[in-house]
Amino acid sequence: MACYLEAVRLDPNANPEDCRDYRRVGAALSYLEDHYRDQPSLDDVSAEVGLSPYHFQRIFTRFVGLSPKKFIQHLSLEQAKQSLTADESVLDAAFDAGLSGPGRLHDLFVSHEALTPGEWKAGGLGKQLTYGWHPSPFGDCLILATERGVCGLAFAEPEDRGAALADMVDQYDGAELVEDPDATAPYADLAFGRAEGNLHLVLKGTPFQIKVWQGLLRIPLGATVTYAQLARAIGAPNANRAVGSACARNPISWLIPCHRVLRNGGAISGYRWQPGRKRAILAWEAAQTEGAAAA
Repeated sequence: MACYLEAVRLDPNANPEDCRDYRRVGAALSYLEDHYRDQPSLDDVSAEVGLSPYHFQRIFTRFVGLSPKKFIQHLSLEQAKQSLTADESVLDAAFDAGLSGPGRLHDLFVSHEALTPGEWKAGGLGKQLTYGWHPSPFGDCLILATERGVCGLAFAEPEDRGAALADMVDQYDGAELVEDPDATAPYADLAFGRAEGNLHLVLKGTPFQIKVWQGLLRIPLGATVTYAQLARAIGAPNANRAVGSACARNPISWLIPCHRVLRNGGAISGYRWQPGRKRAILAWEAAQTEGAAAA
C-alpha cells in the first residue's frame, strides 16, 4: 500500500532518524499488504522491520494515522469490497477478508475480545455478571454481560429459564450474579436491530474454541456451511468433530451464528437452543436475504 506512505509527505529537512522510520513504515506497509489475511500480530510486524513493538506502534501510527491493527482491518474491508465488486460469492469474500458479510445486522459492528483460561483465572472478565430476560423474534432471550460487554446470549421457553441460566453461568465460578434487565436491555436492542451502535462481545474459551467462534462470525447472513467447510476455513481440515464440539459450546447464540453450520446433507440437529429454533432462525435469515435481493 505505497499510496499510504506517499500521502504522508516527509519533511525535506527531516533528520536521519525520521528518514529511517519512514523507510521502516514503508517496509511494514508492504509486509501487511502481503500478509494481512494471516492477521499478523504487532510482534510479528515489528520483528519484520527490526523494531520493538512499542516503538513500531508509535512510529507507524504517526506516519499512517492508524494503528497497525486498524490498518489490517482496513485492508480486510477493502479486500471484501473488491471481491464483491468482482462478483465473487458473498461467502468467499467474507472468508477471504475475515468479515461477516453485508446485511448481517444493519449498522451493527460486532467486535470480540478473546480471553484465554489463564486470563479468566486472573479476573479478565470481571467479578460481576449481570443478566436479564428480554423478548426476541425467536422467543425469550437471556443476555449475560460484564462491564466489558456481552458474554452470553441464550434462548429458552419461560418454564426453562432457570435451567438455561444455570447452563450459561456454569463456567463462571466465583462471579457474583446480578439480575438487572434494565442494564442488559440495551444489549438486547442492539443484538436484534432495535437500536444502532457498537456491541462488544467478550469470549471465554480455549484458543481452538475461540478460533472456531471467529470463523462463525465470518459466515454471512443467509449462508450456511458444513462442519467440514468451517474446519477447512479456519485451517483445521481434519478437525470436523472438534469444530462441532466448539460450535456446541458457543456461549453467544445468534450473534456468533453457530446456527449457520449444518451436518453433511443439510441435517439440522443438536442445536443447544433447540433444533426448531435453529430452523426458525435460518428461515428468517433466508427471508431477509431474499427480500434484499428482490429490492
